Formats: sequence, C-alpha cells, structure tokens
Amino acid sequence: MPNFQKVDEHGVKPPSLFRTNEFTFVFQEIVNTYGVPNYKEVNPSVFACVTFPFLFGVMFGDIGHGFVLFLAGSFLCLFSEPLSRSPGMKAILSLRYIFLLMGFFATFCGIVYNDFMAIPLTIFDSCYTLEYLPSDHGSHHARMKSTPKPDCTYPIGIDPAWYLAKNELAFMNSLKMKISVILGVL
Repeated sequence: MPNFQKVDEHGVKPPSLFRTNEFTFVFQEIVNTYGVPNYKEVNPSVFACVTFPFLFGVMFGDIGHGFVLFLAGSFLCLFSEPLSRSPGMKAILSLRYIFLLMGFFATFCGIVYNDFMAIPLTIFDSCYTLEYLPSDHGSHHARMKSTPKPDCTYPIGIDPAWYLAKNELAFMNSLKMKISVILGVL
C-alpha cells in the first residue's frame, strides 16, 4: 500500500489554468505570447477581449478596409458550422471573433477619421469655405484660402478641410498616434 506525505514548503508554484471558450481562446493566446500569468494573478486576457480590437481600430481606422474585415469575420461566424467540416479551416475559424471585432472597431474609427480606403470621405458639409486663389508666377500649384463658417461644429469625426491642409499628413498621424497612446495608457 503506497504511503503519501503532504509537503507544504516545496517551493514549486502551482500551474495557471485559464478556461477558455471559442471567443476567449484567441485572446488568451495573445496574452500567453507575452507571458503566462502566475497562479492567483488576474488574467489580462479578459481585458484584451475588448481593448485589443479597439486599439487596433484606433490605429487602423478605415471604413472600407475595416468593413471588409468585418464582413470576413461575419462570414466566418455565420458559416462556422459548414466551414468546420473543411480540412485546414480550424485555424482560421479560431480567429473569427477577433476578425469581427477588429473590423467593427476599424469601421467605427474610420467614421471618426472620415477615412474610406485611404481617401477622405465627406459625410457632412465642411465647416470651412474654401476659395481657390490664382497661382503665383506661372506655378501649376493652386493655392486655397479657407474661411471658417461662423458657429459651425463638425458633427462627427475630422472636418474634411483638414485633408487639404499643408500639414495634413503630420496632423493625421499625430492625432492617431496620440489617441492610441492615450487610450493604451488608460
């Protein structure tokens, strides 16, 4: 008959067990890539389920590309049962929820940025009146003068007049980077 002895001071840490389902599996894998939480620590993959796709959307922010990703995620979610019978689809089907969420948030942030397939999208009328000025000394580059409309606030997103500014690229990249960093820290 075997003899068992309980040893409390063994110095070995118990393993971490995080139960996952179809939705949380891919987020747990992302967290485990950076390090597995120790026993009795908070599992950060619960927070990653929302923050990872949202920060992707803030960084990506394009209506067209985001909507294509959203449609791909929707297709995989809606037809997961028949697709699971096909060999080799298991890996792609495990990503269906992250594709869906990343596409949703990228589309949402694309609306905020007024960006469709890297082309400025004018959903509402601009709060600036643009006036073309004659070019100087035979130059082929047109000059513009922008005048703000009184008491005008652009309803959502970035006013499309920003896309005509000389510092448009610096402004947009700076805005997206600052929003990403601020939200990432929060």
